[in-house]
Amino acid sequence: MRISAKGRYALAAAINMAENYSSGECITVISISEKLGISKIYLEQVFSLLKRGGIVNSVKGAQGGYQLARTPRQITVYDVLSAVETSLFEPAEETVKLNAPEIDAAMRTIVFDALDSAVKNALEKITLSDLVSEVEKHKADQGFMFFI
Repeated sequence: MRISAKGRYALAAAINMAENYSSGECITVISISEKLGISKIYLEQVFSLLKRGGIVNSVKGAQGGYQLARTPRQITVYDVLSAVETSLFEPAEETVKLNAPEIDAAMRTIVFDALDSAVKNALEKITLSDLVSEVEKHKADQGFMFFI
């Protein structure tokens, strides 16, 4: 499975917002762009999709920016990716339905439907809160440097 740059950037931005969720402050696209090293223009497109998908809310004004629409515990990786990765969650196209419908049905049932279900179930189990916890573990691992 391949997730596009748009999907990876959306997930990274959502994790960054989840890290700062408790402050209650809005986060600007520019600040996320600078922190993650992502083009501001590209990130604005990503946030447009996240807003349409109900992942973030926008706030206008001097103190404006974006906030998560729900708590990090309530937003799953599936929620984020399905907001921006339109083709990732589309049903598999017919392969040989005209000449061999029984083979097409078997592949769809045993392979494609099962794979789609497994991916969806796995992504629905991981929340932004889980990812923030993992980020904290990696920050702690990087905090120790030993020189001999």
